[in-house]
Amino acid sequence: MTVIRRTFTPQDRAAATWHYLPFDLPAAAGAFTVTLDIDRDDAVIDLGCHGPQGFRGWSGGARRSFCITDDAATPGYLPGVTAGGWQVVLGLHRVPAPGVRVTVEITTGGEPEPALGPARPTPQRPPRPGLPDVDGMRWLAGDLHCHTVHSDGADSIDQVAAHAVAAGLDFLAVTDHNTVSHHRHLPTVSARSGIQLIPGQEVTTWRGHANAFGDIGWIDFRNEADRWFTDVADRGGLISVNHPLGDDCAWRYPGSGRPDLLETWHSGWFDRTWGAPLAYRQAFAPGATPVGGSDYHRAGSDAMPGFPTTWVLTDGDDVLGGLRAGRTAISAGPGAPLLVRIDDDFLALGADGLLLATLDGYRLVLDGDRVTVPARPGLAWLEDAATGIQGICAG
Repeated sequence: MTVIRRTFTPQDRAAATWHYLPFDLPAAAGAFTVTLDIDRDDAVIDLGCHGPQGFRGWSGGARRSFCITDDAATPGYLPGVTAGGWQVVLGLHRVPAPGVRVTVEITTGGEPEPALGPARPTPQRPPRPGLPDVDGMRWLAGDLHCHTVHSDGADSIDQVAAHAVAAGLDFLAVTDHNTVSHHRHLPTVSARSGIQLIPGQEVTTWRGHANAFGDIGWIDFRNEADRWFTDVADRGGLISVNHPLGDDCAWRYPGSGRPDLLETWHSGWFDRTWGAPLAYRQAFAPGATPVGGSDYHRAGSDAMPGFPTTWVLTDGDDVLGGLRAGRTAISAGPGAPLLVRIDDDFLALGADGLLLATLDGYRLVLDGDRVTVPARPGLAWLEDAATGIQGICAG
C-alpha cells in the first residue's frame, strides 16, 4: 500500500487548480484501487488519474475511490494497467480558509463496479409531431446534454437512454464530465434501446463548461478554452459553450475562439421572461447555432432528458451534420409549442395565441395550432403573454 498525505490551503488553490501525486505500479500488478479521504465536508476535491499512457479517467467530486484493472474500470475511467509511473490528479475546487487535509491510499488489486448496467426494456415511444420533410431531410428530436454514472449522474447509460425514448426523443448526447469512458459503450446501448446516442464530453473547469461532440477522443480540460475549440475542430467534432450564465458554472474564458454551438436554452432557465440568454448569444457568439440541453443527472433533482428539446433537420441520421449546418429549433419539451423553418416559411405548431418575434423587430400573434407564415432572416422565437420564451428557431 502507498499512502500520500497532503494539506491544501486557499493559497495552493490560487497557485494551481490541479495537483499531482505520483506513485509507481509494479509489473503485472493487474489491478489497483485509489481511495481519497477528505477531512472537511465543506471542501470539494476532484479526483482523477493519469498513467504512463496518459489520461486514465476522471470522477471530479462525484467519487472518493476508483479501481482500474487490465480489462475493466470504475465508470469514468479506462481499463488497462501498465507498470511504471502513475499520478493521482486532485482538483482543488473548493478549499475552506483553514485548509483541508487529504489522504490518498493506493493498493494493488480490487474489483470495479460495472461500467455498463443491465439492459432495460425499451419504453413505448410516444407519437411525434407532424413535421414535414425538407428536401429529403427530416426533423429529429433530441437532447444534447446529459450525465450518467460515468461522472456525476445517478443512472446507467441504459437508464438515461430509456428516459429519452420514453420522452419521444430520436437522439441523446451523453456528455459526462472530463471523461470519455462511456463512449465505448454507446453503440451497444444504442442498438438495444433504439435511440441514437451521440458521444460527448463536458469539458469542465471552474471557469466554464463546454460540450465536445463526436467520436473524437478525450479533450484535455486543463488547457485553455481556445485550445479546446481548435482540438475539437481539428478532430472533426463540434463544440458548444454550456449554460454560459449558470451560477458558478458561468463562462469566464477570454480569447478569440467562438463555439460552433451555444446552449442558449438550459434547463436552469427557470424564468423565461429573463431575456439574458438570447442577449448573451447576440453579444458573445451571434454566429453560434442555438441548442438546448436538460443537463440531466438524476430523476427528481434535474430536468428529465428532452426538457428542453433540440430539433435538428438532418440528412438521414446525421445529427452532427445538421447541427454544423445550423438547422435547429428548441422547444420546452417534445410536445411543447414549436417554431421551425420549412424552406422560406416559418411553421409554428401548438402555438395558438403566442407571439412570433424576430431580432429585427417583427412581431405577429399566431392564430391556430398549425400556422405557416413567410420566414424572416435571423433568430426567431415564440413568446407568451408574459413575454416568456416558448420556442426558439435558428436563423
